[in-house]
Amino acid sequence: MLDALLLPLLLTAPAPARTAPPRAAPAPARAEAPAEATPEAPGDLAVAGVVVGRTPERSSAILTAGGRTRTIGVGETAFGGRLVSVTADAVALEFGGERVLLRVPAAAVAAALPRPAAAAARPSLPAGAPPEDPETPAREMNRAEVQRRLGEEIPRILAETAIAPVMEEGRVVGVQVTRLPEGSLLTDAGLRAGDVLTRINDTEIDGMGTLVGLWPRLQTATELRAIVVRNGQPFSLLVSLR
Repeated sequence: MLDALLLPLLLTAPAPARTAPPRAAPAPARAEAPAEATPEAPGDLAVAGVVVGRTPERSSAILTAGGRTRTIGVGETAFGGRLVSVTADAVALEFGGERVLLRVPAAAVAAALPRPAAAAARPSLPAGAPPEDPETPAREMNRAEVQRRLGEEIPRILAETAIAPVMEEGRVVGVQVTRLPEGSLLTDAGLRAGDVLTRINDTEIDGMGTLVGLWPRLQTATELRAIVVRNGQPFSLLVSLR
C-alpha cells in the first residue's frame, strides 16, 4: 500500500539537477620503449670452411669472430646472424633483415668443388709415428662420398659430438672426444669415444682454434694422419682420400 502511494510522487517529482562528473586527470604520457638495436655483423666475422649438402637445408658453415668458432647449419644463428644459404664460394647471413655475404677462403672453395677420383696408395706410417690400433687399421675413403656424408650427417655430428681440452702443465696438449655418434663418418674414419687427438698431419692440436685453422687444408689433403691417445697408449689413425 505504501509503495502504491509513493509511486505517483516518484513519477511526478522533478528530477534532481545533474552535475557534470569531475573530469579525470589526463593520463601521463607513456614513455616509449627504446627501439631494439638491430644486430650487426662483427667486424672480424669470417668463414673458415663450408659443407655443401645435397639439399640447401643440409649445408653448414664454420664461422669465426672475436676468437670464437661456431659451426651452424642453414636456419641456425651465430654471432647475432642467421645462416641463410651456403654455396661452395660464399655464405649468406641475415642480421636484422640485412643480408651479409661472406666469401669462402680459396682453399676451402677448391675443396668444396667436385674433382675426379684418383687412385690412392695405402698410407704408410711416418718414421717415429706410433703404431696403428688393430681395431682401427688404415683405410681408404672416397672424397666425393665423404663430402656427401658430411652434408647429410653434419646436424647429427654437431648435436652428438663433444670435445674437451686436455691440459698438461698449464697448456693444452690435445682435445678429447668425450662423445661422438656411432656409425657416423667420424667413427668410420677410426675415431672412438675417449680418444685424445694430439696431432693431425704434423700439426699439434693445442685447441679448437688449431682445428679450425686446419679445416681448409684437410679438405684438400689426400691423406689424413692423426695421433690419438687411446686408453693411455698412443696410436696412429691413417685415412687416404681418393
